[in-house]
Amino acid sequence: MKAVGILGTSSNAGKSWFATALCAWLRRQGVRVAPFKAQNMSNNACATLDGGEIGIAQAVQAAACGLAPRVEMNPILLKPVGDSTSQVVRLGKAVEQVHARDYYQTIEDSWQVVRETLDGWQNQCDVLVMEGAGSPVELNIVDRDIANLRPIRYVNGKWILVADIERGGVFAQIAGTWALMSPADQAAGLGHVINKFRGDTSLFPDPTPYLAEHCTLPYLGLLPQRNQLQIDEEDSLCLHNATSAAQNNGIAWVRLPQISNSQDIQAWRNDTGLKVYWASTVAEIEHAAAIILPGSKNTLQDLAWLQQTGLAAAIQARAKAGVPVVGICGGYQMLGTQLSDPSGIAGLAGHAEGLGLLPLQTEFHAHKTVAPRQSHCDGETWDTYEIHSGRSQIKPQPHGSDTDILVCPSGAPRQIAPLLHILHTDGTTIPEGSCLGNVWGSYQHGLFDGAPMRQRLVEAANLQKVTISPISRKAQADQTYSAMADLLEICLDMEALKREFAL
Repeated sequence: MKAVGILGTSSNAGKSWFATALCAWLRRQGVRVAPFKAQNMSNNACATLDGGEIGIAQAVQAAACGLAPRVEMNPILLKPVGDSTSQVVRLGKAVEQVHARDYYQTIEDSWQVVRETLDGWQNQCDVLVMEGAGSPVELNIVDRDIANLRPIRYVNGKWILVADIERGGVFAQIAGTWALMSPADQAAGLGHVINKFRGDTSLFPDPTPYLAEHCTLPYLGLLPQRNQLQIDEEDSLCLHNATSAAQNNGIAWVRLPQISNSQDIQAWRNDTGLKVYWASTVAEIEHAAAIILPGSKNTLQDLAWLQQTGLAAAIQARAKAGVPVVGICGGYQMLGTQLSDPSGIAGLAGHAEGLGLLPLQTEFHAHKTVAPRQSHCDGETWDTYEIHSGRSQIKPQPHGSDTDILVCPSGAPRQIAPLLHILHTDGTTIPEGSCLGNVWGSYQHGLFDGAPMRQRLVEAANLQKVTISPISRKAQADQTYSAMADLLEICLDMEALKREFAL
């Protein structure tokens, strides 16, 4: 097995994008390729077939390789819950919640898991594409960095450095990273890529003469900024047609402080005539045609934030006025009447009243539901997944009782119904989610990956001149991976990589 690390000069330099593109290109060459990231910190996760969870970037890279996601692709996942504390997911299973200071005192235990996982990959692929994290030369933490150079050394791999010209100072990024590496690590470098260039790429000269005195790492090429070729990302709340400003008659996604699985918004990227944006103030949702509450890694804390900012009351008022309100996972839990987390399983311990838009009560348990699903609605089936600790039950309000907390949408019947159905392998289905008039909720991440669900929301919001793309999310993703591989062939010196991988 050969291995190539994708290192970056900083966070958000484009490591995930480049690793995905390289996976797609290697697959095109007939190579058995697989993705890997030793340790990841992200609240954007994906369920594996065996009920584990990994970072969304490795799940995307697996798809680019033509593989199903596996826990061995991301053996250590840290999911922040606030106050420098993270839930530790080891080989797909949540094992503890720990402060960063305490976690790093036992970093060698995590490294042992990484080593054993790397050993297991040896005979399972031809090339392992190993994405790094942040910068490989953060000198204050280099002794406990198990995500960058250490795993590359362990498998005797090579590496490529991705630098971000959009931030400025790209020459200092490259030369500085190189200078802070040991000679042994420098010797494993295949080259550097300058990423996110805006404008005419022909105007950017070969940087080798400028770097020659400071860095001998070969230049592999220049990649342009490419808003049209986006993948589901871990660290970003970005979408090319999503803005951070309020849009009249748009779909507002509430930017929760402890948001998780923010990539759910990206289902709308290929639909036209539609405004999708992130909102964090009352003013930003006042004229929204629909409001989405996404997932949360700390549901009670984010619910308290909604109440403190006035967003809770504003969402209730908009729902009562007939505006569609949809909750996904933690957002679904917030739509209910009661949430109970006495042990702090989902972050902040305590009990709270929800928004009261659904007759739903949620209690958090140590057992975590992590499962891929097949969601079915209006004759179409698509892939979704669940990752949550809470268990929710419908508790219908007695007729004639004091139901002030339950804001029944104007003109809507007080009868709650499933939002969709989950399709089992034997062809049977079970109801999932809740729908009460214009208030919907579901535990399914990827809820809007299905065109029927997006179409239903557009119609419920009475949005005009919107065209929902009929192309499935998987087909869209496959087209994107192919175009990303094309871009590498156009822009980079791929002959150097072909020599390295004996292609």
